[in-house]
Amino acid sequence: MRFLHTADWHIGKKLHGYDLLKNQQRAMDEILMIAKQEAVDAIVIAGDLYDRSVPGVESVALLNQQLIKINLTEKFPILAISGNHDSSTRLATGSPWYHQTQFHLHTTIEEALTPVELEDVQFFLLPYFEPIATRLFFADEEIRTISQAVLRVVEAMMASFDPTKKHVLVTHFFVAGSLRTDSETMIEVGGLDAVPVDVFEAFDYVALGHLHSKNALKTGKVRYSGSLLKYSLSELNDEKGVWIIDTDTPELTPIFHPLTPLQDMKVVEGSFKELTDPAFYQTFDREAFLHVLLTDQGVIPNMMNQLRAIYPNILSVERLNGHEVVMKERQQRLEKQSPQALSQQFFTDMTGSTFTTKQQQWLERGLAVANDTEKRDN
Repeated sequence: MRFLHTADWHIGKKLHGYDLLKNQQRAMDEILMIAKQEAVDAIVIAGDLYDRSVPGVESVALLNQQLIKINLTEKFPILAISGNHDSSTRLATGSPWYHQTQFHLHTTIEEALTPVELEDVQFFLLPYFEPIATRLFFADEEIRTISQAVLRVVEAMMASFDPTKKHVLVTHFFVAGSLRTDSETMIEVGGLDAVPVDVFEAFDYVALGHLHSKNALKTGKVRYSGSLLKYSLSELNDEKGVWIIDTDTPELTPIFHPLTPLQDMKVVEGSFKELTDPAFYQTFDREAFLHVLLTDQGVIPNMMNQLRAIYPNILSVERLNGHEVVMKERQQRLEKQSPQALSQQFFTDMTGSTFTTKQQQWLERGLAVANDTEKRDN
């Protein structure tokens, strides 16, 4: 069979305060178009359908509209899970009768242990969960980390493997070795949420959600699809799209299909005079979401309002030769200084004077005690 892998739609998410519902609708329509052109047999959505556990009315209406198109109108089976941004309880409403139209939405560990079988594939749909959920489900107090929890669930899944079929896992976690982008919520303490990639060795393909770049992990059969849109400036150069997987290809090698955004994210650089010159901006995509690199050093009265009158979707403005760069260079210099020099710099900044001889002695004594304590602790 052939299936499409997407994830992290985050319906309802805003970008620096800008509403993205029209952009999200365009992207979802394009995914449906790709599914039809590629004649896929199913569409996988690996979590974070919504951006919030209690989504707004407009977000719910948009997602319902898109799922109706995909599943009821175009008759594509859907294989979906809840992510860490979704409320598994709310998202599960109605799921018992969704199965009648081959809309398989799993939000619990118990559901994940029973595979959905389509053609020559067993799909295991494992939603995002915290370690305590597995500890309670298996009545095992030894399960403390997400790595231990996922391993225990995978072992239980393997008991249902049909050796005559391919095995695909759909899940939503931070897999060890992945790279983050700024629009993902930081949810780990000390890296406890990282799942080692070799936990998934038994599967033929792992359709991941959670990280927003398709390049976050490159280990062949374990893949992130990336997010529906660019949701932060750190994703500026990240191409968004979906994977198409054929189960009869060697190692189920996925093929990437890019999405064309309704409004792209761009960087524009120049002086205030250049950026407000019609000869420049009339040839520029002014509807794009912009990060402006301003080369001016002087104060520009009412700068942001003047720029927004021309470029309505400015995300941020950065001064290339102004205070920001001076502060960055100063920070870099400070990082290279000794504790003694840093202390002197801080004291001078705060008081406008230098240490007295007595104060210098106190500082040296305190640093010596701190160093001794650190050595003992190590």
